[in-house]
Amino acid sequence: MPINQENGKLGEQEVVDLVCCPNCGKKLMLLPPNYPLCDIQCTGCNFRAQIKTSNHKPSSIVRGAGWDIMEKVLKAGILPPLLILNFKWKEKNVLHQEIRFYPFVPKNHLKKYTLSPEARRANYRMFNYINMDKLPHFVLYKKTEK
Repeated sequence: MPINQENGKLGEQEVVDLVCCPNCGKKLMLLPPNYPLCDIQCTGCNFRAQIKTSNHKPSSIVRGAGWDIMEKVLKAGILPPLLILNFKWKEKNVLHQEIRFYPFVPKNHLKKYTLSPEARRANYRMFNYINMDKLPHFVLYKKTEK
């Protein structure tokens, strides 16, 4: 399993272990691998979200995923999925973690791009979440440890 995919799976499990549903407060659970658009759901209500894990401090750009399924969703008039960002970073030998919930990510915060012909997934269409620092969010979990 590629390192990014492994980090993503670990990040999803961390969110399930550390955070309760932002809607009803019940336990979150993982959805099956390769489930379209969403990674977790609530065990008590209809809450579902996509999770992205970044091993750096919160930033305005976060790597998204494959563009094709997102493009189909957007063309159908469906909103992008709810988003939880799991940021983990080390600064001056201090470990930090912040898990943020973005209840709404407008279309203009998705920027598509195509991988190069030399990439492992040559010419694969992907997207990044951009200008995330300009969107309202809730901090669901925050930890600092030496």
